[in-house]
Amino acid sequence: MSQDIRNLEPKALWNKFADLNAVPRPSKKEGRVIQFMKDFGNSLGLETFEDEIRNVIIRKPATKGMENCKTIVLQGHLDMVHQKNNDTTFDFLTQGIDMYVDGDWIRARGTTLGADNGLGVAAIMAILESKDIPHPAIEALFTIDEETGMTGALNLKGGILKGEILLNLDTEEDDEIDIGCAGGIDVTATRTYNEEEVPEGSVGYTITVKGLNGGHSGMDIHKGLGNANKIMNRLLFDGFENFGLQIAEISGGSLRNAIPRESVAKVIVAGMYDEAFVFDMQEIINDIKFEFKTTEPNLIIEIVKSDLQSKVMDLGVQEALLRAIYTAHNGVYRMSADMDDLVETSNNIARVVVAAGEISIQNLTRSSIESSKIDLANGLRSAYELFGCEVEFGGSYPGWTPNVKSEILDVLTSIYENQNSEKPKVVACHAGLECGILGTNYPEMDMISFGPTIHGAHSPDERASIKSSQKFWKFFLEILANIPVKTN
Repeated sequence: MSQDIRNLEPKALWNKFADLNAVPRPSKKEGRVIQFMKDFGNSLGLETFEDEIRNVIIRKPATKGMENCKTIVLQGHLDMVHQKNNDTTFDFLTQGIDMYVDGDWIRARGTTLGADNGLGVAAIMAILESKDIPHPAIEALFTIDEETGMTGALNLKGGILKGEILLNLDTEEDDEIDIGCAGGIDVTATRTYNEEEVPEGSVGYTITVKGLNGGHSGMDIHKGLGNANKIMNRLLFDGFENFGLQIAEISGGSLRNAIPRESVAKVIVAGMYDEAFVFDMQEIINDIKFEFKTTEPNLIIEIVKSDLQSKVMDLGVQEALLRAIYTAHNGVYRMSADMDDLVETSNNIARVVVAAGEISIQNLTRSSIESSKIDLANGLRSAYELFGCEVEFGGSYPGWTPNVKSEILDVLTSIYENQNSEKPKVVACHAGLECGILGTNYPEMDMISFGPTIHGAHSPDERASIKSSQKFWKFFLEILANIPVKTN
């Protein structure tokens, strides 16, 4: 890791981020970072403990003169999305993130950066360690498994926190103040199929879709980015319709909350169609590349001859699979009627796996309206059940309903306007912030979310702005100095 990062201003923030990023912390594998955070709190002599689900809570008393202010909860999540480029050798379970400075951006070499939500966590750590920053009494809440299930927030019990105001540091545009977010639900379709022997005279091919931008399946879902699973399905459908293509294996996408960047399929066609198949596929590839020339300029689709696989899917199930994925909605389903430019409901067909007689299709459906979330989830379930899948709903979490009369919102908007000579954008987002979930057990807590500018979250192109982080830090310190006093 470049020492240049530790020398950036504000040093308190970047040094804590560098410390954190040296600790492996992929979702559901947070044991090391949990211990790291507990050691950190204990080293400062602060009350430090973990709850039953392993969220870490650290309490720090108010600085002199701010004892009568409301207690605040500073909240961020410890886990990070583990995504890497195919040509990058990296083990998220054992290695720290390899960061470097690129102009105004901090990036990682071939992997996600972990700025989501590492910069928010680092900012909280810097406040806990500080000796000269004014602040009220603090409860620092570091949740686990935000990225793949919101497990920490969902299992945080009522009564543990005493704070009246929660500052969530997990948004990704520095001119926005978030007061609402989408809920989500996992939709998983599975079924078995019979494998057949490869017909004599067949030719094997490997089809690869790669080079897509990927990104956050909530924040980036409206950008018209390519979904590798949808693009692959289009190619396979055409090959089946015109040349009797048969599928041996498919592996597309990875995590539910990441727009799939890559997909690989192993297929066969009859030898008599060899040249015609390649020619036809190239025409479709050209069409797809033309459609995505603006949003996905680096899209690569390759069709190369390969060894024959020993087994393929039976044609009946294969046809139903391809039609079901074609039918299943991907992308924006409905825009909000109440807030400009806000995606209300969407779906990400995140992972498609076909191998050894097993099919798995994983989706993440999001919405700021619960009934619309279930409506789209039911639509997906119908598409998959029509071809014989078992469909399960899981990991459901609620959205966060905006409170435009929030007291802390007034504080933040006033400070932002004074510091930047313009009004902030008060928004709701299409990502799954933990505020909505935490609010179920802490309904009276006044919550708000803000953060520095981070682009490309959930992809190896993730990057954090240095200038924006300085702006965020200045904003954060002024907020801490202006927390309202307790009311009797």
